[in-house]
Amino acid sequence: MSNRPRPWLPPKSAFAGFRFPPEVIAVAVRWYPRYNLSYRDFEELLVEHGIEIDHVTVYRWVQRFTPLLADAARFSRHSPGDRWFVDETYVEVNGVRRYVYRATDQYGQVIDVLVSTRRDADAARRFFQQALSALKLRPTDVVTDAAAVYPAVLDELVPSAWHHVEQHANNPIEADHSQLKHRLRPMRGLRTDPTAQVIITGHAFIQNLRRDHYELGLDAPSAKRMAAAFTELARAI
Repeated sequence: MSNRPRPWLPPKSAFAGFRFPPEVIAVAVRWYPRYNLSYRDFEELLVEHGIEIDHVTVYRWVQRFTPLLADAARFSRHSPGDRWFVDETYVEVNGVRRYVYRATDQYGQVIDVLVSTRRDADAARRFFQQALSALKLRPTDVVTDAAAVYPAVLDELVPSAWHHVEQHANNPIEADHSQLKHRLRPMRGLRTDPTAQVIITGHAFIQNLRRDHYELGLDAPSAKRMAAAFTELARAI
């Protein structure tokens, strides 16, 4: 066997093997979490623009590429603030209630989301562990509702943080839940827990992009910043 070093080859793009160019796929992935439309609505819109595609393909694109694009963007993400607002809401997944743990900071950045089958101390612990490990930081203040599970979980994971519970103090995150519910309403139901996690995480990602919590698309006019950001991210994967 030859000992000669192999020639360097560029990494294979995540879009390799797909019939449509990355720009088309990125548009679908950008639009779906953003606008209150169904997969069939997107099928009609793309067909009107000369792109013959079915709604199942759009679904597959969203499920495959949303996590990849969000992961590519993490190095450009602004560090969250040190005051976290944490709360849980619920969604229907295949007709069964699921709980969505979410956190935002004082600047409106969505810190993390977790879809859980249960609303208990284990779920709260998983959520905080996920958020803390991904961001490598610790909040100084955490605002929650009066759920009994939070004090013990926070004492375990972020003992230095001041846990604040007061009526109306958690209004920012509760108001932010409405943005998610507004987007989910036109959908014809979330079918599985993994699908729900991708969609809800993607919605948070788009929210953060729209609120300028990423160093992406900065040279583009404000109206075109989202498109420019996705162009940069598509090249990265």
